[in-house]
Amino acid sequence: MEFAELIKTPRVDNVVLHRPFYPAVEGTLCLTGHHLILSSRQDNTEELWLLHSNIDAIDKRFVGSLGTIIIKCKDFRIIQLDIPGMEECLNIASSIEFEVIEDGWHSFLPEQEFELYSSATSEWRLSYVYKGFAVCPSYPPIVTVPKSIDDEALRKVATFRHGGRFPVLSYYHKKNGMVIMRSGQPLTGTNGRRCKEDEKLINATLRAGKRGYIIDTRSLNVAQQTRAKGGGFEQEAHYPQWRRIHKSIERYHILQESLIKLVEACNDQTHNMDRWLSKLEASNWLTHIKEILTTACLAAQCIDREGALILIHGTEGTDSTLQVTSLAQIILEPRSRTIRGFEALIEREWLQAGHPFQQRCAQSAYCNTKQKWEAPVFLLFLDCVWQILRQFPCSFEFNENFLIMLFEHAYASQFGTFLGNNESERCKLKLQQKTMSLWSWVNQPSELSKFTNPLFEANNLVIWPSVAPQSLPLWEGIFLRWNRSSKYLDEAYEEMVNIIEYNKELQAKVNILRRQLAELETEDGMQESP
Repeated sequence: MEFAELIKTPRVDNVVLHRPFYPAVEGTLCLTGHHLILSSRQDNTEELWLLHSNIDAIDKRFVGSLGTIIIKCKDFRIIQLDIPGMEECLNIASSIEFEVIEDGWHSFLPEQEFELYSSATSEWRLSYVYKGFAVCPSYPPIVTVPKSIDDEALRKVATFRHGGRFPVLSYYHKKNGMVIMRSGQPLTGTNGRRCKEDEKLINATLRAGKRGYIIDTRSLNVAQQTRAKGGGFEQEAHYPQWRRIHKSIERYHILQESLIKLVEACNDQTHNMDRWLSKLEASNWLTHIKEILTTACLAAQCIDREGALILIHGTEGTDSTLQVTSLAQIILEPRSRTIRGFEALIEREWLQAGHPFQQRCAQSAYCNTKQKWEAPVFLLFLDCVWQILRQFPCSFEFNENFLIMLFEHAYASQFGTFLGNNESERCKLKLQQKTMSLWSWVNQPSELSKFTNPLFEANNLVIWPSVAPQSLPLWEGIFLRWNRSSKYLDEAYEEMVNIIEYNKELQAKVNILRRQLAELETEDGMQESP
């Protein structure tokens, strides 16, 4: 549920505004999803626009049928609103009087994530070389790097990697100590340029006798073409302990065109089976899903089954790279399949890692004016997560609605979480001061209940999804939800929830009866003993 859905009375007339140094103003009070607005519609009278996030506390008073709300703001202002009608006053007050239980902006800081595995290894450290965003604007101020590599070496490696994105830790597998790193492509160019600091950084993660895998999310042909533009890939001669694997994951306009074709197919009202199947196949959407999941499974297999280290990159390291590192963690790490763990994953592997949400999600499938950088990269990732959730319905703490909610907020949100293209831009926009984090809202108990999977049972095992074409259906919850009613599915879901709750009640009663039976047997045994 969005904040706007909690607004019981969106408009009240004849409200009187009192504030310091201004005469009282009578006008119309309006509540939106982000502002409280009072307009008198009189000339030379300033309107009141108050952000909900600026409200620190409110008090309510009533005299007869007249209600008064005193709003105390974070900038120390105190505003009084006289509202005719007790019901209207209570509705306005309850709409803006919600408590932020946690500050989502500080819920998943790099230092907190580092502490989760720092006790299991001493081979890594936090580096503040990116503080101020001078070295790389798309990385966060704090990154995790091998302890044996100093910041001066990191600066040199940054000049050798696309956009300054040198290899950093993405995931630490506690089971065997193997890791996933991510980066931008090396800038080898046509002359085969090398960087010894880069080679040292990557090799610093290898253990004696171990080999590593470099998973390049581009085809070999595409990777070779980038050399003419100054890019490239790691040469075997300079990285002898690493095996390079190329996996072709599409990006940019190809993905955007795929989404447009898919949505067009879903909106086709001809009800012709051959036409539907032909259009669905022509969109290639499910092919992209298969390619991404296959690469993620490969990365997970290298980590868990072969005990090898992984470095993943494409060109920039901000799109397909993040899809693969995120999905590999969902396969390997049970925490990533919980609500808070998945939120931490989105923060760490997408927001802090510099996925350009502002560019990629500027427009969706209907707009005629297409820009170069638009692509449904994040939507594809969410679709892949849904595919795994569908195959392992009891292993995820969150449900499908949680993924749909994230999709909606990535494209349009009243919260600041997905605004901007990287941490540097969010810092310049001062989003932490001007907006509320999406996590502050979602993590309220009343909201979490809507996104909790009633079938969830903690599963500490690695889960291996099938990538066979027969196992990858269309995500109807996203692409067909406006084309057909979900009434019966919703009713079935509610019935399932009721059955599960009833089963829990019966199980609790069984446990009570068992305890009572055990107590009676104990008492009988004591009475029979001489």
